[in-house]
Amino acid sequence: MAFLYCNKCGHRNPSNSNFCSSCGAALDVVREEQTITFHPVDPLQDSTAQPDDTVVSLSDLPSGGGVLVVRAGPQAGLKVLLTQPLTRLGRHPDSDVFLDDITVSRRHSEIEQRGDSFIVRDVGSLNGTYLNQKRVEQAPIHNGDELQVGKFRLLFLEGPDES
Repeated sequence: MAFLYCNKCGHRNPSNSNFCSSCGAALDVVREEQTITFHPVDPLQDSTAQPDDTVVSLSDLPSGGGVLVVRAGPQAGLKVLLTQPLTRLGRHPDSDVFLDDITVSRRHSEIEQRGDSFIVRDVGSLNGTYLNQKRVEQAPIHNGDELQVGKFRLLFLEGPDES
């Protein structure tokens, strides 16, 4: 059986762990998955927080599609293309967008594409899904909206129309 050792305290953890069972630190896990993992940064508690200057070129956006952009933290500027009719966000490893933090439910929320529009839906999360700082169960999401899932703040952008 393979083990993961914590870089912070050196504790030996089972290979399927994401966090150290001794100190709680995030483990450096390298897996061959198609899931994107974000690690949270709370700008209110981080004294080295950078200004909200994420720059995304319009040419980077797919025409007629949607993109989630990480607004703050080590992955600021990272883009997730919404290419499927349904994109699931959560802490479960099978999620399309894996948000690795205890403030996120295993199956937290999903974004559904219906034609040219997008709908965000909370799927029974404990901490709720917020759209522009308002808790929502289901709501249309538009270009420039901020989606908050747990501690993660994601900017939603729509690509230019195909016409």
